[in-house]
Amino acid sequence: MKDFPQTLRNRVRRIPERGNYSKDTIYPILDAASICHVGYVEEGQPYVIPTLHGRIEDTIYLHGAKASRTIKESASGIPLCLTVSLIDGIVAARSLMHSSLNYRSVVVFGTGRMVTEPEEKIRALEAITEQIIPGRWNEARKPNEKELNATNVAAVSIESASAKVRNGPPIDDEEDYSLPIWAGVVPFSNRMGPPVPDSRLGEGIQIPESIRRLSS
Repeated sequence: MKDFPQTLRNRVRRIPERGNYSKDTIYPILDAASICHVGYVEEGQPYVIPTLHGRIEDTIYLHGAKASRTIKESASGIPLCLTVSLIDGIVAARSLMHSSLNYRSVVVFGTGRMVTEPEEKIRALEAITEQIIPGRWNEARKPNEKELNATNVAAVSIESASAKVRNGPPIDDEEDYSLPIWAGVVPFSNRMGPPVPDSRLGEGIQIPESIRRLSS
């Protein structure tokens, strides 16, 4: 299945023409985001928690300490909502009402389970690592048994999802196009700065390829 069926749960209602239900659109947005926000309700109280994530096929993995309430709740089988948002530009319209952002966003609905199988846990932690620093998994020390035992991993099945995307110039009211006011788009991007070596880095240790790619 390449598209998620449109339902009352995932349908984009406001400006529906910006909605997209294709995995070919949704998954690259999930994979480009540095963090996701996990929403759930515990004893009637809603929570929205930012956290790292990694995706393998139709599963999103989350990790945290053994005591993490968010991971325990995410793995308990209760309904979850995960979101990511990417900003591509600031849209300055002639009117403040029509000023906006160019963006790509995804909302995911699903349920989670605790990962107990060691090989899946390792794959999940690799996916989360590679989400942040592609190539780093094979450069750094892998988690040892003590670290693995201190970490919980939740696997969230992507049961339903939708993307919403805006791109392009401002859309002003027709009568405003003649106003002597600048309008356009200011491109927006998250850029990495030059690497800052740790003060205890051993002499002669060079910047690895994964870090070079991040800061290039």
